[in-house]
Amino acid sequence: MSAIHDQAMNYVYQQVLQRLLSFFSRAERTALQLLMQRLVVAAGGAERIGHYKVLMNHSGTPDSCYTLAFLRAAQLSIAGRAPSTFQLRVATLRMGTTTPAIMETLHRSYSALFVYDDPRVEVLMVDNREVLPFSHSAPISDAGRELNRANMLMLGHLRGVGGVFEACDDGYLAMGELYGQITRWDGGVDALIGGETLRQQKQFLAGLTRGAARAGLRMSLEPEQSFDGLFSILEQLRPDFYRELYAGHERVEWRPQERFDARRAASYIDVQDLVTGNMDDRWPLLSEFLGLQPDEVDAQLRENPFASPLLSAHFRGLQASYLKGQTYEQGFARYIQRALLMMRKRQVPERFCDQALELYGNPQTLAERRMQANIEAQQTLGLSEAQQLCLLFTPFVDEGAGLERFLRRCHPGMLVAMPEVYKALQGRAVAEQVMQWMVDVSGLPLHLIRALYGMRSVPGTGREVIAQAACSEGQSCSDETDTRCDLSAKR
Repeated sequence: MSAIHDQAMNYVYQQVLQRLLSFFSRAERTALQLLMQRLVVAAGGAERIGHYKVLMNHSGTPDSCYTLAFLRAAQLSIAGRAPSTFQLRVATLRMGTTTPAIMETLHRSYSALFVYDDPRVEVLMVDNREVLPFSHSAPISDAGRELNRANMLMLGHLRGVGGVFEACDDGYLAMGELYGQITRWDGGVDALIGGETLRQQKQFLAGLTRGAARAGLRMSLEPEQSFDGLFSILEQLRPDFYRELYAGHERVEWRPQERFDARRAASYIDVQDLVTGNMDDRWPLLSEFLGLQPDEVDAQLRENPFASPLLSAHFRGLQASYLKGQTYEQGFARYIQRALLMMRKRQVPERFCDQALELYGNPQTLAERRMQANIEAQQTLGLSEAQQLCLLFTPFVDEGAGLERFLRRCHPGMLVAMPEVYKALQGRAVAEQVMQWMVDVSGLPLHLIRALYGMRSVPGTGREVIAQAACSEGQSCSDETDTRCDLSAKR
């Protein structure tokens, strides 16, 4: 790169910084100084900051976009005052629920911050365990979609019929593996940096613990309470988080293998005290500078970081109507009530709460929402409603303990064939029609269905940690008590 080109790019970067800072309040400018100090100290001094690399996961949420903008401001500010600045690696995990709209949001934020051509920034995505340069226009690979789908179904079935029916609960384990692998890719990183609240950290760690237990991985009994303990968990789970789940079956390796180094020690830098605030105050930065769309209410309503609010509410509705003796409407509304409560605790602008109520709180449009949820489940997860119900009842695990209940509730015509289904689960020869029905109704290949038959469910692991985190922030701790959060009372 020529000196003239370097000079021109530095001018561009300073222009980006000045425009970015113009959206910052006085408090945010003070927080930016604290972040810069925190990074310099972590690097071991200003003379070493140029060799310091931090990792950030970018999920496309408004909070994630804001954290990236804050980091970019720190990176460019240090560059304007010192000979060098820290290096930044930004990574995104491609899942079925990483929609084209989310990819477009990521692209807009990257473009606005001029990170694509900056050699101090790596912009990556992971698809089917392959580390790739970020490309917002590239669809998720067919193999990656199938891998994510199999992981979701296997871990979902292993929660047992008594476990909470979460949409994409497997995402915690997948994201944990991403952190464990991307920190050692191509020279590794020195630190993971994040702006998650303490509740979000506890929720993630609980989900990671839950997923690991269902995948058959052994961990210490004491759950970690913050991301300060994240890497100790990852160290226990390495190298392959799915080795027990798919034991005896071929699995794709992380690639490109030659660019993965031996594990490099990394720390966690918590910046949630610097980036939390009123979303209304930062909305001009998010919308005018980063290009977030004003109607992205789903990003604000999202409780599970790996599934849309519509899918999460839909799955709670199915669980209420098929397992709890309630109505679909009750389960759906309960999820939306809790999500709205948490939006207000995060000081999300009231207009988003109003939009969420208009979109999801009208009982007269619930049938349409259910139809939309089934379409989304098919498009993003590859699940028909019949396969969703199979996942809800988890009929194959624990040696088929829930099979009869599933058939009586959802497929009474198959009760006569139940002995044949058991034979098929045990690996014995049965009619082709029976085996094909099992594959169609579950969405899993026969060898994985048979593997589930010999596995034990792990229904409750990690839920206590989420409950403690919820109670600490005033959130109701169970579905049953969530009814106290009346929608009309929040208006």
